[in-house]
Amino acid sequence: MSIPWMIYGANGYTGRLIAIEAKRRGLDPVLAGRSETVATLARELGFEHRIFDLSDPAAVRLGLDGIKLVLHCAGPFSATSAPMLEGCLSVGAHYLDITGEIDVFAHCHAQDARAIERGIVVLPGAGFDVVPTDCLSAMLKQDLPDATHLVLAFEAGGGPSPGTAKTSVEGLGNGGRARIDGKMTRVPLAWKSRNFVRDGQSRSAMTIPWGDVYTAFVSTGISNIEVYMAVSPSTIANVRRMRLLGPLLRTRFVQGFMKRRVEKSVRGPSDDKRESTVTHVWGEARDASGREVKRQLVTPNGYALTVTASLGIVEGLLREGDAPSGYRTPSQLMGADYVLSLPGVRRVA
Repeated sequence: MSIPWMIYGANGYTGRLIAIEAKRRGLDPVLAGRSETVATLARELGFEHRIFDLSDPAAVRLGLDGIKLVLHCAGPFSATSAPMLEGCLSVGAHYLDITGEIDVFAHCHAQDARAIERGIVVLPGAGFDVVPTDCLSAMLKQDLPDATHLVLAFEAGGGPSPGTAKTSVEGLGNGGRARIDGKMTRVPLAWKSRNFVRDGQSRSAMTIPWGDVYTAFVSTGISNIEVYMAVSPSTIANVRRMRLLGPLLRTRFVQGFMKRRVEKSVRGPSDDKRESTVTHVWGEARDASGREVKRQLVTPNGYALTVTASLGIVEGLLREGDAPSGYRTPSQLMGADYVLSLPGVRRVA
């Protein structure tokens, strides 16, 4: 007997990709969202569908009736994660999402005791944010158990989806984040910059408030964590100039204006773009004596990896059924080598 599970936000850019791949794998999710467009996709794929809005707790509980696992794909997760998580806690359904937002990770982690009481797994960040970097962090911890500093970096091609672009807009006014001596610390945008080497070429990069600043500490206990994204030197300079606009960027008017621009202009990478672009991931760990270990990965395009990574976790939970409950990071639930089991992922010597 199959376990009833749901993709919420299946009509969004990434949710649709996940639903199509679920069909290819012979899985049978319920597709859900707040818009009637999810019904059209469900009919195309031959899946059941449900329509409910996350703003109504009673509607969420009714919409989740009988569901044992939710893969939540409707961003921005700053607005949608908490109500969906509350619904999952209410009905006793495992909660997965594909967020990369630090505050969402923190909120989910704070529900650990409740999740244990309800016997469910709570695992935000089941996609590109943060599966490859979280697994790489866990590998580096195995390599250097006494590590005190962790640096992660990535270079992604293909461009963002509308949801990712909107999340980036929200983050502009909040500055950067880093883990310093075990504490989550606010730092300026593009706080640090440095270079990483790919295929013999130097790639400039800047620090960003990526989810691993939160999750890698949970996975490894390493107390100093920075995450970088490879961008051009001119982009680094432009972002640093934006520091002066921090208060303005947080205003509702500016946020609304920039998000409307995203809605009009951002469509997400095409099928050809996803298939033709890859992501490079770097990791470095250092201990108090200065000993250092490094690893590199190459993965498919981030959206392609989100599809396979999230569905792999779904399949693992559906198969195991009695997974240890509570808050989990990807490497805690699936193991440090999980990312290496995904299609198209390879180590770089």
